Order: sequence, then C-alpha cells, then structure tokens
Amino acid sequence: MRLGAAGAVTLGLAACGPDKPTASGSTGAPAGPTAAPPSPSPSASPSPTPAAASALKQQKKAIHTLHEYVEFVPGAQPFPSNAIALTIDDGPTPAWTPKVLALLEKLDIKATFCHIGVQDKGHKALAKSVVSEGHHLANHTYSHPLSLPKLNAATIHKEINDAQASIVDATGFTPHLFRSPGGAWSAEVFKQAAANGMAAIDWEIDPKDWSRPGTELIRLRMLKAKPGDIILCHDGGGDRSQTYDALKAVLPVLKSKGYQFVTLPAPPATGDNTTP
Repeated sequence: MRLGAAGAVTLGLAACGPDKPTASGSTGAPAGPTAAPPSPSPSASPSPTPAAASALKQQKKAIHTLHEYVEFVPGAQPFPSNAIALTIDDGPTPAWTPKVLALLEKLDIKATFCHIGVQDKGHKALAKSVVSEGHHLANHTYSHPLSLPKLNAATIHKEINDAQASIVDATGFTPHLFRSPGGAWSAEVFKQAAANGMAAIDWEIDPKDWSRPGTELIRLRMLKAKPGDIILCHDGGGDRSQTYDALKAVLPVLKSKGYQFVTLPAPPATGDNTTP
C-alpha cells in the first residue's frame, strides 16, 4: 500500500514492536535498551560533501525498486537483470541478528540492514559484525519514532544525525541510505536525509512480518518478489521467529530462481538527478 504524504510516497508500514498497532497500521517502538544512553552530538555525524547533498536534495518520494534507484541516483550503474535487494530493519538485536547473519552467510547473500542508532549504541560489537560480514547499513533514525514527519525540524534533524553518528561510531560504516520508520515521509524528512548525503529508500515487497501474521503468510508474501524488487524484513522489534523461519524457507527458493541479491552502491559525489 502506498500512501501520499507531503509529496512523498510511502509503501506499506515497516514499524516493529509490541502487538498493539497504531492508527496508521504500524506497531510501537522496537525492542531495545529500556533506558537509552545519552545520544551523541549531531556534530559528531560525518558531513557529506556539498555535491553529494545537492545531488539528492530534489528527492520527493522514496525509492522502492532497483530501477528507481538507478533512475534517481546520478551515475548509478544498472543492476543485473536478475538482481533483487533484501533489507532488514530495526536491529541490531542479540536475539535475532546473529541468527539472520548466520543464515545469510550460509546462503552467500548480502543484505542491507537498516539500523536504529540506539541499538547500535547499545550493541556495538554486534553492529560491527554486520559490516564485517560484508553487509551494508542504512540509517533508520536514532529511536524509531513512527511519527517522524510530524516532529519539528530540529527533532527530525537530531533523530537522523544522532543515528548517523551512532552507526559510524559503532561500525565505521557511513550510511548512504535512509529509511524512515513506518515508511512515513515529508519534505522535511527528505531534506534532512539529503543533508547527510543519503538517498531515501522504501520497499516493494512488504510481508508485514513485523505484525507476526504467521510464518506461512510471510513466506507467501515474500515469494511474490521479482527481479528489481526491494524486500522488507526485520531482525528487531520483538519476536522475529516467524521472520527467521520464513527467510530460511524463501531465500533458497529465490536463489534457485536465479535471483542475485545485491546491496545499493553509494551515491556518487557529483552529478544531476531526476526525481523518481
């Protein structure tokens, strides 16, 4: 489902957490440290080059397919015709991230993990292991506020910049992708992501695993993926046993179809762009 909001396109709702959904269809904040340590200073976040930020400043809706990524990001090379991207949100968590990493290593699949800043701050070694195993990271805000577009500009800035600082501090990896909690966007959210040199991404396949609808339903939804799609799953926000079991069943099938799992290359520092 795609919902317009302040010129943005949102694709489904990717929130995780307690069972009770919000009015938007999302669920509450992800599982994590109950008392977040003091957030880092936004100034600690690495600054993108002016050219990188400029290349992204015109983005008005989130990217949800590999084709749109190539269309939007200046200088991006076409992906193989059989390419597909797996994204995993709301971690890292000690309960599920290691299991997901072990599965991906066994299947020789690289994914993009959309990390929450407070989770990286609380689990630095685990966050770093995601990068050391060859996966990419995306910024998924510091505390996963589902109402991000409704917050004031200063708070949006802090959520994105503090997350960037935490992720870089924990892993040494500077995210070049941003995913807003719940796929909720606004002009200000796009602006703040671009100011950090990050392209805004959503997804095309949402199995709604965050709601724990059952392994079989998650599996069937994921099997609808086709080349060029970006798939959404979760390793945080609560019990992810259904997600894990579905991934174990689906990923080998997608590989048997000849799909090639890819991560998204960093936007180049120069060039013009078009709006997807």
